[in-house]
Amino acid sequence: MSEIPHLLVHDHEDSVGVVVIEGLTANTDMLVCITHDNSTFRLTCGEDVPIGHKVALKDMKKGDTVFKYGEDIGIMTNDVKKGNHLHTQNCKTKRW
Repeated sequence: MSEIPHLLVHDHEDSVGVVVIEGLTANTDMLVCITHDNSTFRLTCGEDVPIGHKVALKDMKKGDTVFKYGEDIGIMTNDVKKGNHLHTQNCKTKRW
């Protein structure tokens, strides 16, 4: 049986992926699938992250642009470490 991915990433240039399992906990060795070409890689989850929320694929600093679906989806309002939860506490849209 194939292993089920923990995180989906849409494009190789994305800086975040989306959690697709319930109960993702810190220190989990995640299987990450890039849906553009079905390639995979591994990443350690840095903290508990709810299903549907984003995980940083690299260290990001306040002011960095966030990419998802190959598109600019927002700006970092605080620093985040690779593998950690990226949500409203550290990222916001550029629309307002």
